[in-house]
Amino acid sequence: MVIKEASFLVSNTDYQKCPDPGLPEYAFIGRSNVGKSSLINRLAARSNLAKTSSTPGKTQLINHFIINKSWYLVDLPGYGYAKIGKHEREKWERMIYDYLRNRPNLVCTFVLVDSRHEMQKADLEFMMNLTELGVPFNLVFTKVDKLRPNQVNPTIERYLQQMKEYWEELPRYFVTSSEKSIGREDLLLAIEEYNQIFNQSRGNIVV
Repeated sequence: MVIKEASFLVSNTDYQKCPDPGLPEYAFIGRSNVGKSSLINRLAARSNLAKTSSTPGKTQLINHFIINKSWYLVDLPGYGYAKIGKHEREKWERMIYDYLRNRPNLVCTFVLVDSRHEMQKADLEFMMNLTELGVPFNLVFTKVDKLRPNQVNPTIERYLQQMKEYWEELPRYFVTSSEKSIGREDLLLAIEEYNQIFNQSRGNIVV
């Protein structure tokens, strides 16, 4: 897939105010500081489409971008961010889960995890919640450039083995680095495949 156009559309806190659901949609989410904004910018081939920051918790809204006038990319707030009050955290969680449960054109949620770490409690809880809600998700390992080449495969395999304790069938996964552009084409190819299925089946898709 060649990205010819990518632009910001709208931000809000209410799924009911999201853009018209006629196009396939892909949400990106992960723990704070997982490299989400950098990955989104790399995917879209834009240096500042999503705002990056060294401060965790920068994304606080449901941010919609439109890509090639044919699909939506959604930047969701991170989860597991401890440095906010309980009330604010509950508000974020309610906003995120209301969106995930009710957005009819949401084809897939890409859950980003830092490849340098073993499975974190917040990641496990979020993915299990997605499973219980019946929300399709794929797994995206970020920052593999921070690992030595001979560490990548064993590290990913250990993570997948941990997941097998909770899932009989593992989700599709991608190994990426925003810095080195690793995995970009694989992700875009998957989205292109999902778009085709969405358009053929009017949104009835299993990923």
